Amino acid sequence: MTLSRKSFFSLIVILFIGHAGWPTCIHAAAQKLLLTGSSTMAPLMSEIGRRFESIHPGVRIDVQTGGSSRGLHDTRRKIADIGLVSRALKPEERDLLAHTIALDGIGIVLHASNLLTTLTQEQIVAIYQGKITKWETVGGPNARITVVNKAEGRSTLELFLDYFRLKNSRIRPHAIIGDNQQGIKTIAGNRYAIGYLSIGTVAHAISQGIAIKLLPLDQFAASAANIREGSYPLARLLNLVTRETPVGLVRDFIEFARSEQVHDLVEAQYFIPANLH
Repeated sequence: MTLSRKSFFSLIVILFIGHAGWPTCIHAAAQKLLLTGSSTMAPLMSEIGRRFESIHPGVRIDVQTGGSSRGLHDTRRKIADIGLVSRALKPEERDLLAHTIALDGIGIVLHASNLLTTLTQEQIVAIYQGKITKWETVGGPNARITVVNKAEGRSTLELFLDYFRLKNSRIRPHAIIGDNQQGIKTIAGNRYAIGYLSIGTVAHAISQGIAIKLLPLDQFAASAANIREGSYPLARLLNLVTRETPVGLVRDFIEFARSEQVHDLVEAQYFIPANLH
């Protein structure tokens, strides 16, 4: 059967319109997945993505940061196939599905040269509210404290505020940082800085010789062992988030990211695989 010239062009127009109407985040047909969100999770997901690509020729895993709020936003609006959210979902976010891959914590971070070994909750709150401005007030060096705070939209900020019962409007920061690497660079470059960052990311940085350290919280060391045991008080989930029950390539990738095939990658980032805690 042959088509007339008019019928042929009509068919082309129909196919073009149909293609233009496809959701932009359906990358499975092109064997591509877009993941956006948490900067804490991004390095790990890039490593997992590379391993997944190595055993699935033709597949590309694109990982972008921007904070957990971006992961939620992009997933809801079908901009991303998977959101990276480094905390549990809130009740108002239960229209989304969370797939936990690992556990982490948030720790108080100082420069390694600071001789302080502990701070109380009250002291941390007073420092962040600008009520304590010198380290010598809490037994440290005779120097002004540089307060490092997280930017809006970061789950680390939300969890820090909630745990210490603080309002962001009452914090008096000297520096506002986005991702963990920026925070590590800021504190490592300032002997009198204080910040709060992913325990796994900081532990990995310390293993690379970067001059920062973690303080205990409520007398519990900020360690993977205490997070695993459930004793560290400011622990959190690292979640892959989807709009609906995963199918196809999305399902395959999430199953892979939660499997024993990547436990070595999770632990290399100083996180705890979700099914080992």
